This record gives sequence, C-alpha cells and structure tokens, in this order.
Amino acid sequence: MKEIILVGAGGHCKSCIDVIEKQKKFKIIGIIDNKKKGYFLKYKILGKDDCLKKYYKKKSYILITVGQIKNFQVREKLFKKIKKIKFNFATVVSPMSYVSKHALIDEGSIIMHGAIINAGAYIGKNCIINTKSLIEHDVTIGDHCHVSTETTINGGVLIKKGTFIGSRSIIKNNISIGEGSVVGAHLYINKNLKDNSFIKLGKK
Repeated sequence: MKEIILVGAGGHCKSCIDVIEKQKKFKIIGIIDNKKKGYFLKYKILGKDDCLKKYYKKKSYILITVGQIKNFQVREKLFKKIKKIKFNFATVVSPMSYVSKHALIDEGSIIMHGAIINAGAYIGKNCIINTKSLIEHDVTIGDHCHVSTETTINGGVLIKKGTFIGSRSIIKNNISIGEGSVVGAHLYINKNLKDNSFIKLGKK
C-alpha cells in the first residue's frame, strides 16, 4: 500500500479515514493537526503544519482532511502550501461509490460512500464530494469545492471554485454557480448565481 498523511483531525477527517480504510489503497501513517496531540482514531498526530517537510518522501501521498462549509480559503491555503513541498496529492474514491470511467477526478479530491459521478463529469482539485451526493453527466466542479451529503447536481451544471453546496440541495440542469458561493441545505437552485452568492432557506 502507498503511504498517506492526513492534514486536519476533525469530524471530516473521521469520514475520510473510514473511506481510506475501506478503499485499501493507502496506509495512513499519521495526521497533521495544529491543535491536537496524541492519537486520533488510533492514528498518531505527527505534529503541526510546520513539520510537513519533515515527513516528505518522493513516493508519499497526502490528503487535506479539514472540513469546509462557509470558508474554502483554509483548504486552498493548505493545498498551495503542500504543493510547494511537492507531496503527491491522493485521489480517494470510496469502493462504495460509483464513478463513470468517462468522468475525471483531479488530485486531492475525495469521493465519499454512496456518491455517484456520471459520464462526462469533471471534479476539480481538493474537492469533497460527500456521502450519497449525485453528480450528473457533464457537470464541472471547480477546485476547492464541497458538495455536501445527498445533494443532486443535474446535467451540465458549472460550479466554480471554492463553492459549498448544502445537504439535499438540488441544482437544476445547465445552471452556473459563481465562485466562492454558499448554497444552504434543502434548496432548489433554478437560476444562475453570481460569484460569492449566499443563499439559504428564507433568504432571497
């Protein structure tokens, strides 16, 4: 198995660990976290961000396991920092998901249990495609996005960089969602959204 280091020991990290263990492609050698010490779900906390260089090996892999809701900048900043160290970013796909052979998942992204990625879809770098989400044909999702649990992204949708889509929201086909937007849970989006839009139930 290939060795992998995780960055961020929180709730999202627990879900990532579960997927990685199920995939059986990577061996987790530890976790980087700026606050925690000791062990996290049996895996050793290796230290803070500033010790990443110490663990760099040409064949080692890394995955950012910090969660993302309103602010994508934390994950983006970590991604750029790690890129400079020249780690290989893992692409993690749950064996309990379905990814079409005609879809493309870029580096640093994770596809969680029960997700479906259909033909012609592109998932950018450092994305979270969360549990039971549906990414339909010809959808493009930009870098550093989080598509949350049980979300439906219909065909031809464009979701730009750094966007968060809340649980069980539905995006109508061929809609464009602007960069850095936040779409709350349980919404139906049937019109294009500008950059940095913030949409939630009860707010127009």
